[in-house]
Amino acid sequence: MPELNILLNEVEVRVLGALIEKDITTPDYYPLSLNALTNACNQKSNRDPVMQLAEDDVRNALTALQERRMAGPAGGTDSRVTKYEHRLQEVFNFTRPEIAVLCVLLLRGPQTPGELRGRTERMHHFEAHVLITVVLRSKIRPHARVLQNDGHLLLWRPVK
Repeated sequence: MPELNILLNEVEVRVLGALIEKDITTPDYYPLSLNALTNACNQKSNRDPVMQLAEDDVRNALTALQERRMAGPAGGTDSRVTKYEHRLQEVFNFTRPEIAVLCVLLLRGPQTPGELRGRTERMHHFEAHVLITVVLRSKIRPHARVLQNDGHLLLWRPVK
């Protein structure tokens, strides 16, 4: 299989992370309208850095993510407003624990396994740091080069 090399900018990273988070934590309100997604991207909790994106910024990021098949308009929604969803599980076939870890990495950047365990709790319960490390080594790390942000690898930071 050829190596993928997809570079995401900071807005695309935030949009993708927000879509994943809302899919897992608020499934009754997912997929998201452009307005709801913009609000999710700009929320002040569980984000590093906090951003103030305009709807045009989010729309442009969605267009770029759609070109990469990572997100796009949701099919089958009975709504007058277009709603958007992520498609990472279709592209990478991630499991629920893997997608939870990736979501927190996208929204908050590099973290230790202990930080990841605490911050993924509302998306997936990990029994121990060891399981976080196993998830990171099994799937996230091989795909880390795919999920870059302005040339910096989006990886977990080992405990020193």
